[in-house]
Amino acid sequence: MHAIAISEPGGPEVLAWTEQPDPRPGPGEVVLDVAATAVNRADLLQRKGQYPPPPGVSEVPGLECSGTVAELGEGVTELSVGAEVCALLAGGGYAQRVVVPAGQVLPVPSGMDVVTAAALPEVACTVWSNVVLTAGLVAGETLLVHGGAGGIGTHAIQVAKALGARVAVTAGSARRLQRCAELGADVLVDYHEQDFVEEVRAATDGKGANVILDNMGAKYLPRNVSALARNGRLVVIGMQGGVKGELNLAALLGKCASVTATTLRHRPVEEKSAIVAEVAAQLWPLVEAGKVRPIVHEVLPIERAADAHRALEDGDVFGKLVLRMP
Repeated sequence: MHAIAISEPGGPEVLAWTEQPDPRPGPGEVVLDVAATAVNRADLLQRKGQYPPPPGVSEVPGLECSGTVAELGEGVTELSVGAEVCALLAGGGYAQRVVVPAGQVLPVPSGMDVVTAAALPEVACTVWSNVVLTAGLVAGETLLVHGGAGGIGTHAIQVAKALGARVAVTAGSARRLQRCAELGADVLVDYHEQDFVEEVRAATDGKGANVILDNMGAKYLPRNVSALARNGRLVVIGMQGGVKGELNLAALLGKCASVTATTLRHRPVEEKSAIVAEVAAQLWPLVEAGKVRPIVHEVLPIERAADAHRALEDGDVFGKLVLRMP
């Protein structure tokens, strides 16, 4: 098979389309013929040498893919060869073939083409596990999403609205905020021009956000706590704004609020499989009903993976970039 290799840590130019050995499934695993994969910020960090894959996982980047089942490992009975699927990966998606635990495989939602489905697994599992399973967002509550124009943000807006919640988002331009509004966002905050704490408080009669989904980490920590409502839940899923911040415990205690930090890639297979099962049971019906859809900025051939990385780093991508296999 061919796959994208990272020749050495560096810029997008270190990504190369190279010949590599075909993967073989172990017990409980399947091999997929990959139709497409999608680009995540974790891929950029891995390319720079800052986010290595878990032990034993392929060095090929790519945290999600879609395609068809090609081989079944020992003990796999719930899938069949030739089925169109998409999958949550710990790595290996930028390749013509990938091996994945059977529990991390999802059917392609009915009515969706297999290439578009590549944009779903990572954002779907991230949003559902954090916003719903961890933070417990329910109808009538307010969700604040930082980075509303990104892949996770565009998905979180739709999921929250489908659940009956109100959504506030931050983004870096009026144009990107307008597109968030078209997805259902109710409160729009330009982080270059506005203070999200003030805007969220004003939009909630001073109460604040019940749930905050944060990709910034340290930089936003004090203000996120200020923006929380009583019994609010802050879930940190990224560190684009640094890894060390000051947490005002008095402010947190006064609100009976909580701060949780989670990752998806390094969780055990059993935990990821449980999340995937919840996504299939609870979220996939919303996707098939058209209430939640993947937002694809552009589909590029896998040989242009370097261009996709540059585009994501430039910051003008709305939603997801998909890489199609030859």
